[in-house]
Amino acid sequence: MDLEQVASLERGQQLPLQRDVEAIAIPFGSTETLAEDSVVSVMQAKGSTVSVGFEGRLYLVEGSNLDALGLEPLPRPTLPETASEEEIEQFVWDQLRTCFDPEIPVNIVDLGLVYGCRIERLISGERIATIRMTLTAPGCGMGDVIAADARNKILGAPQISKVHTEIVFSPPWSRDMMSDEAKLELGMF
Repeated sequence: MDLEQVASLERGQQLPLQRDVEAIAIPFGSTETLAEDSVVSVMQAKGSTVSVGFEGRLYLVEGSNLDALGLEPLPRPTLPETASEEEIEQFVWDQLRTCFDPEIPVNIVDLGLVYGCRIERLISGERIATIRMTLTAPGCGMGDVIAADARNKILGAPQISKVHTEIVFSPPWSRDMMSDEAKLELGMF
């Protein structure tokens, strides 16, 4: 996956939409269509998604829709059918590291929001990934958006049939849960 094209976008950069695009409204989590030729402003370009501003509102454009911004669309991440249990778990963690709070330039794993990941195999052979995570504050409206982004990316693995995201507030999140890289990125060192 070529994430360099996403990283090359600059905050405030104005882009005319090349086609109608389905985008996730932030913080509501609903999907809305932004019309072709609308001019959006890049707010954050991290991982495989781009947060854009349009008419005073914030939207998340997923990697598969980057052609609407004039970039190459990113293929949905996937795994070969023969992937081992360890490869499946690593895939889930890798996908979580591509999920960002649209307002914070650090992925949710390094931000300390992911408390755990469990992959269970059912009798039917299906696998369910359960992600236990929190938010930076109980009133944060980004939970649904972040959870939907994580679900969409993890479901790229054909071995995983469902993703359950459990938002918890115990223990409460604190800056101490952030990785050193995250603290450095946010100027907290």
